Amino acid sequence: MVEDEAVIGCTGELLIGTRGSAGPGEILVRVRGGSETFLAWSREPLPIGATVLVIESRGCREVGVIRWTDPLDALDGDAVGAG
Repeated sequence: MVEDEAVIGCTGELLIGTRGSAGPGEILVRVRGGSETFLAWSREPLPIGATVLVIESRGCREVGVIRWTDPLDALDGDAVGAG
């Protein structure tokens, strides 16, 4: 099994929701100057359209993911009141 380290740490959007241990979904990731799809596994089910972070490569175009919320999005509200 060959790991794809370039995809680890990338974020993407679920095209097909994951089912936790019952089965993978599918993720679209921007990597290597383009967009690629991978089978996406997660511990808990995640819905279509969820933003996820790739935390591991499982080889053969399969990755492990977790739900992701960009921490910089929380700063948007603070920046408005700062000026």
